[in-house]
Amino acid sequence: MPSISIKGLHMPESPIRKLVPFAENAKKRGTKVYHLNIGQPDIKTPQIALDAVKNNTIETLSYARSEGSEEYRTKLANYYANHNINVTPDNLIVTTGGSEALLFTIGSITDAGDEIIIPEPFYANYNGFSTASGVTVVPVISKIEDNFALPKIEDFEKLITKNTKAILICNPGNPTGYMYSKEELQKLKEIVLKHDLFLIADEVYREFAYDGLEHTSIMAIEGLEENAIVIDSVSKRYSMCGARIGCIVSKNEAFIATAIKFAQARLSPPTYALIASEAALDTPQSYFDDVKAEYVERRNTLVSELQKIEGVKVANPKGAFYCVAELPVNDTDDFAKWMLESYNYNNETVMVAPASGFYSTEGEGKNQIRMAYVLKKEDLIKSVEILKNALATYRA
Repeated sequence: MPSISIKGLHMPESPIRKLVPFAENAKKRGTKVYHLNIGQPDIKTPQIALDAVKNNTIETLSYARSEGSEEYRTKLANYYANHNINVTPDNLIVTTGGSEALLFTIGSITDAGDEIIIPEPFYANYNGFSTASGVTVVPVISKIEDNFALPKIEDFEKLITKNTKAILICNPGNPTGYMYSKEELQKLKEIVLKHDLFLIADEVYREFAYDGLEHTSIMAIEGLEENAIVIDSVSKRYSMCGARIGCIVSKNEAFIATAIKFAQARLSPPTYALIASEAALDTPQSYFDDVKAEYVERRNTLVSELQKIEGVKVANPKGAFYCVAELPVNDTDDFAKWMLESYNYNNETVMVAPASGFYSTEGEGKNQIRMAYVLKKEDLIKSVEILKNALATYRA
C-alpha cells in the first residue's frame, strides 16, 4: 500500500474545526449548538460589497492578475495610508485569504529545517502552515496570569539560533485578544535588526482595538523597511470570511519578488471576491464604529459572565473578538467533545475550541479553551449558562 508522507502525518488537526462532525451529529439529534469555536462573525457584510457582485455585468469570468488587480491594490494602498502605513501598490500582493499570504510568506523566507519564533498561544494554523513548509515553530510562552503580555525580550533572544528566520506575532492576537503596545513593538524591532530576522505581523484584526487603545502596525515603524512583513485579510474587517481575499504587505523588494512567484504558481485570486473586496473599501467609518461598539459589549458580557463561574479564570482581551478561559477540568479536548456528544442543557449545548491546539509546547493549554464572542449578547449569556451547568455535570 502506498504510504502517506511524514509531513502529512505530522500535519495537526484544527482545534477550531476538528469537532465539527460531533456538532453536526448533535444537531441531527435535535440539539441546538451555540458556535463559539470559530471566528465567523454574525455581523452583516457591507451591502456595498454584496451589491458590487450582484450588479456586475461580467460576461466572461476571467483570471485576475496574480498579484491582484491594480485598481484594488491602489485602493488598498489608500486604505493603508489612512492608517499611517505608507505603501505603494507594488508593495502589495493579493492572496486567497490571509492563510495563503502566510503560506507564501513562509515559503519565501524559509527552507526546510528553519525556525520561526512565535509567542504562544497562537493562531492554530501557524502550526499547520509551518508543518506544510517543513519549518519548526519555536514557541515563547505567554501566560494567562499576565493577560498574555509579550514575554521578556531575553526569552526571545535565548531561543535564536542560526536557523531562526523570523518572529511571527498576531496583533491584536488570536486566540488571546492581546494588543501589543508601541513599546513592545520597538523591542521586537531591536531584536530583529540585531539578529537580521524578519518580523511578520498578522494584523487582520486591526480595526478591533478596545478601551481607547490604538493599533500600531509594524509597517509604520521606521527602520523596519527591510524586515517587516504584514499579513492582512478582508475576512474579519468586513465580515467577509467567505470571500477568501487577503494580502501580503512589505517594502522588501526581494521578498515581494519572491512571493509573487508563489502567487503566479497558483494563477490568481478569485475575480468575484476581488470585486467585492474592492467595493468594501468604500465602507464608511460608521460601520466600523458600530461594529467595534458591538464587540466591546459582547466582550464585556462574555468576560463578566465567565467570571461568575467558580474555578474559571479568563483573560481580558484588548482587541480582536476572542478570549481564552481556563476551566477547572484536566482535558478540554475531552470536555469539548463531551459537550457535543453526550451532554445537553434544555436541548442546547456549546461548541468551543480546545486551547491545546493553539500551543506547540506539549502539555500546554490542556485546561484552556478559546471562545469567540461573535454571537449576540443574549446568546453569549445563554452559552455561559450552558457551560456552567456542563462544568458542574462533567465534574460530578
